[in-house]
Amino acid sequence: MDLLLSRRSFLIGCSVAASPLLTPVTFAAAPSENRLVVIILRGAMDGLDVVRPVGDAAYAGLRPTLAADPGPALNDFFTLHPAAADLLPLWQAKELGFAHAVATPYRNGRSHFIGQDALENGTDSGDGTLTSAHDGWLNRAIGLIKGVTPDTAVSVSQQRLLVLEGANETDHWYPVTESPLSDQGRQLIAALNAADPLFAEPFAEATKLENSASGMEGGVPSGKMQYAQLGTYVAQRLMGPSRIASFSFNGWDMHRDQKQAMANQLKGLSDAILAIKTGLGRAWGTTLVIGITEFGRTARENGTGGTDHGTGGMAVLAGGALKGGQVFGKWPGLGDSDLFENRDLLPTADVRSYPALALRAMFGVQAHGLESTVFPGLDLGSDPGFLL
Repeated sequence: MDLLLSRRSFLIGCSVAASPLLTPVTFAAAPSENRLVVIILRGAMDGLDVVRPVGDAAYAGLRPTLAADPGPALNDFFTLHPAAADLLPLWQAKELGFAHAVATPYRNGRSHFIGQDALENGTDSGDGTLTSAHDGWLNRAIGLIKGVTPDTAVSVSQQRLLVLEGANETDHWYPVTESPLSDQGRQLIAALNAADPLFAEPFAEATKLENSASGMEGGVPSGKMQYAQLGTYVAQRLMGPSRIASFSFNGWDMHRDQKQAMANQLKGLSDAILAIKTGLGRAWGTTLVIGITEFGRTARENGTGGTDHGTGGMAVLAGGALKGGQVFGKWPGLGDSDLFENRDLLPTADVRSYPALALRAMFGVQAHGLESTVFPGLDLGSDPGFLL
């Protein structure tokens, strides 16, 4: 399959990815018919907007704009964002689920850079600093799966994913000569410009014009099928020797105009998941897709129609291996006394437990290895029973 990649110049003199096929994609082979897809949802996805707790009496008051259209009901407490309605057949087939009120141990600062480092490295101490290790939990997990070879993993991206970096050898393939600026790089440049009153407004306008000219809104190319193409490519690799795939999905940081941005993001995510299902055919029955993000968003919407960096987030789960049709986790409530630091959804579970339990059930990684090597400091606790 040809990878259709476009090139475009960034107005500040740098370049960024014009297609999701330029976002990091990583594959690993394992001797099993089970398949695992890990999606890193960069930018802090707003789980309270994707799966809406309309049954919580405080929700509507916290989000008078964002909650105006509740979307289709999942059960008597939660509804699904209208833009994710394409995934409803998966929910009805019990092949879609969500884990609400989850987070890494990171609490101090709500920084994308530290939060993403904690999410991919998996060993965050919770003290608000970058981890000292420079490897990822998926790489360490591969080292505990029996029968893997030096050819187990290959990353396809302008940059390697930290989640698959480490002592276990991986390959890296990047099919173009131009190296676009990563999402983290764009965030850093945006932060530097925002701190200077001479450049803040021109930079914001340049970014808006650049996105508009390229057909980009909220990090997702509109009117195109790039994410479906990416999902098809992932499925093709999983139908070959690969059994574990990981890629990143940028653009979930929505401080303003969240309605349109979220709609575009969820369309892209839905396209990718459905393309994976279609491409895998019968193999979908032994597949788990899990999307995880660095942290959630504030419980209250802000004055510009968006949300700010928060704490408790949500994981997206899909696949034939899932015992779906459920929203997993203990709901903490959204009342004033329930919120974390009077602003965020309170985490009631460690998000790392979901990929850990999947690695144990699907690839035989033992609990001791998961808690000491893959996710040091993790307490697996009780299994919420999300896998068949």
